[in-house]
Amino acid sequence: MSEIAVGNIADIPQGEGRAFGIDGAQIAVFRLRDDSLRALDAVCPHRGGPLADALIDDCVVVCPLHNHTYDLGTGDEIAFGGSGVRAYAVRADESGTITVDLG
Repeated sequence: MSEIAVGNIADIPQGEGRAFGIDGAQIAVFRLRDDSLRALDAVCPHRGGPLADALIDDCVVVCPLHNHTYDLGTGDEIAFGGSGVRAYAVRADESGTITVDLG
């Protein structure tokens, strides 16, 4: 496993996402309303929309540019059948430090 620390859970308000640059990639980390975390590639493959700035619920993120919709657990595009994005394992430890598994 190659876990990388990216920040603290306190830096992401509930129901929002933040993008982090990790090893040359942009990864969006989302903090759901129940404080669980999800992580996906931060750039929509359709037209490059910033997924960290998108609307989310407990299951999906909707690209702010063209409404492509990605499953927060798998990264699959579910609205139009387009290309998905990579999903990453993500967690916060007891101190709130968020780590993303790039493996």
